[in-house]
Amino acid sequence: MTDPNPLPGDTPESESPRIVEQQLSLDDTIERYIGNCGWIQFFQATLISFAYFFDAQQCFISVFTDAEPTWHCKSLSNSPCKNICRIPRDSWNWDLPAHTSIISEWSLECSGSVITGLLASTFYLGCLVGGFVLATLADSSLGRKNMLVLSCLLMSLSGVLTALSTNVWMYTALRFISGFGRSTITTCALVLSTELVGKKWRGNVGIIGFICFPIGFLSLPGIAYLTKGSSWRLLYMWTCVPAVFYSVLSYFLVCESPRWLYIKGRKEDFAKALRSISAPAKRSSLTDSFFDKCIKWEDEWLETDLYSTIKILLEKSWTLRRLASVMVDGFGVGMSYYGMPLGLGNLAFDLYWSVVFNAFIEIPSTLLIFFLIGKLNRKFSILGFAILSGIFSLTCVLVRWKGMQIGLELISFFSAVTALDLVMIYTLELFPTCVRNSAVSMLRQAVLFGGLFGPVIAAAGRQNRFLSYGVFGITIAVCGLFVTLLPETRGRAFYDTIDEEERKNRALIDGVDTA
Repeated sequence: MTDPNPLPGDTPESESPRIVEQQLSLDDTIERYIGNCGWIQFFQATLISFAYFFDAQQCFISVFTDAEPTWHCKSLSNSPCKNICRIPRDSWNWDLPAHTSIISEWSLECSGSVITGLLASTFYLGCLVGGFVLATLADSSLGRKNMLVLSCLLMSLSGVLTALSTNVWMYTALRFISGFGRSTITTCALVLSTELVGKKWRGNVGIIGFICFPIGFLSLPGIAYLTKGSSWRLLYMWTCVPAVFYSVLSYFLVCESPRWLYIKGRKEDFAKALRSISAPAKRSSLTDSFFDKCIKWEDEWLETDLYSTIKILLEKSWTLRRLASVMVDGFGVGMSYYGMPLGLGNLAFDLYWSVVFNAFIEIPSTLLIFFLIGKLNRKFSILGFAILSGIFSLTCVLVRWKGMQIGLELISFFSAVTALDLVMIYTLELFPTCVRNSAVSMLRQAVLFGGLFGPVIAAAGRQNRFLSYGVFGITIAVCGLFVTLLPETRGRAFYDTIDEEERKNRALIDGVDTA
């Protein structure tokens, strides 16, 4: 009796062409040889996802380095101590040394909320520009691994130089470069880690990065507290120097995505990558003859210019609709996700503990997705968490008791974090391999575009909380509605080309089971 599920290469040449065609598919090869998550794949995914740790530190470091310090009036002063900008400079002092914040070191206390907010926004502006410039390099020429290493190295080196800034303009320029570099870190890390395993494990593996991010976020208040009273420059050194070493280590230890190598026609590298992460018991069957006879190499996949993937995403109506919908949703989620932690100083609660609670709340959010990702409906889960975040963010504006304020803010932030994690995984499943990294990059651009407004809105909220948490709540709720325009993807296989995606979609519309 013929084996109904033969391994690739085991079928005699006399069998039907249809069977041979099935054996030659990339997806079949991936599922059979690296479909399960072995210890090698788990190590690779964890090492790759640790980039999130350093990314989180640079995203939120301005909560402490750009914080407005507390001050007090001198006991002999006759001036009323209410507005720091309306009393003589010699009648008040900072509570801590001036070098603890860029606001006090460079005398920016009276520069206005727009200027102080723009200092933090410059980082996100760099992310936005870097995303557009670098978005397609991971799909076209550099690949996932090289783009990840380059991004981490640029972010960390510019962070080290930021600690050497002599004025606010140098600081702003280096923060822009740092944001430019980190713009593709999470995208490349997410795509690369999920392409190293089969569809059964991709959701769980993708969550590893979502766990590393809050741990990195959580490390910030600890480092900031230990260096309290010291220069803000130390915070940059403590977070960026380790990231430089991580970048070098990743270059030598991380494996490139076999899927990307396959669609680029790099046969030898594809074989090497597949052998390096497959289980030892299956590695012996991955011979040169297997790759020669059992893998189909499509010539039209081999050549792509820098922006060809963007062109593909825009020229198809279904890809454009999907991309536009997830980007609108990402904009709303990004504004709340990046803006709410920066607005914690507007609440009547200790800043250090507020940041700790916000960082910690990301962990249960991530664990929720980790254990339920296989059961969660993508569309309506994202919609539900977006609306929930909006409701509690608006409610936070109405209450006065500080304990209730931080409680409502935490629920809202928890919902925003969960919505962001889900929409990232959802976007991975909506697009085929040939444009997947670019699609996720465009989503990240929308998230960062929303984050660009976060610092300015948070700074404006120092006078009126509705201008911060009220705006965050309305935006995320309204933008979340656009996810209803998208198809459900739970349990669906990864596809590698536009043609394959369209063929599978047509089959589903016609009611044909293509599993």
